[in-house]
Amino acid sequence: MERVTIKDVAREAGVSISTVSNALNGVDVLHPDTKAHILKVAERLHYIPNLNGRNLKAHATRTIGLFAPYVGGPYAGAIADYMARECRYAGYELDIFVTNKDDSVMKNLLGRRVDGAVILNSTLSEWQEEEIQSAEIPVVFLNKRIAGANQTGVYFDSYEAGKMAAELFLRKGFKRIGLIEGPDNFDARERSMGFRKVIKESGISLAEHFVWQGGFSRETSFAAVEHYLQLQKKSEKINLPEAIFATNDLSAIGCMEALAQYGIKVPETVRILGCDDIELCHYVRPSLSTIKTNFEEQGIVAVKSLLKMLNGEKQGREMCLSCSIVERDSI
Repeated sequence: MERVTIKDVAREAGVSISTVSNALNGVDVLHPDTKAHILKVAERLHYIPNLNGRNLKAHATRTIGLFAPYVGGPYAGAIADYMARECRYAGYELDIFVTNKDDSVMKNLLGRRVDGAVILNSTLSEWQEEEIQSAEIPVVFLNKRIAGANQTGVYFDSYEAGKMAAELFLRKGFKRIGLIEGPDNFDARERSMGFRKVIKESGISLAEHFVWQGGFSRETSFAAVEHYLQLQKKSEKINLPEAIFATNDLSAIGCMEALAQYGIKVPETVRILGCDDIELCHYVRPSLSTIKTNFEEQGIVAVKSLLKMLNGEKQGREMCLSCSIVERDSI
């Protein structure tokens, strides 16, 4: 798709380039009707102004963009940190755009604010991805299966992580098993699916009253488990699973805290397994067993893959990162 330029807008509107520039930049020298006419033409042509002026002429900003809906927490914060380090090594800067608005992502990419981008938990539509592809802007999508000439997907093998968790429980002989699920995103879905598949094939029933919604959040998981325990407290004996798999570590820690509040010991009564291996796993008591996904590797691989696309060394492709079990005191 050929990019619409300011010349195209000027020609279509029947005015000079400087007049279009004044209209787009809000310079108060035009008649309101003229300005409205130009803006309407620009919108109809889907014109996106370049945000870097001189840098466009040089065809490079030496800047990579990270687009994410949030940068707090152990995951997004770690990804941003590792990406920034890798950018420095390569002589690039990292700009972080905290947004959950697709039009903001498109405006900054098609406006050439950055040379290429890493997008975390993308909600871009298929046509928006195609538009970025047509503009030949290299993009790495985190936690998404995608591949194209200038598009790479870097994701954890979360389905396998879920299977590994279930297989560990079965090897240890657990029969009553619980699951704390996450939000509606790639990793949460894949981990739950892999876990459920292995449990079902083993012939063990995953009781629905042992399945809680944790939302990848310490507080949400705590509240879900606490609510269950409050209901159970009304009966003579609290019905508990032998082992619980939480689809991320924060959910696992929230679960442990809720159990502790009711005097339920981990691992003596209930074993807990998380996923990701965030730094906090080492410091909670008991220390948290988990499936290590390796945030550092994902951040580094994302930047290296993007740079190779920018330099024309490699086409985009899918990159699946492996996981491993880390057993600590909570199992």
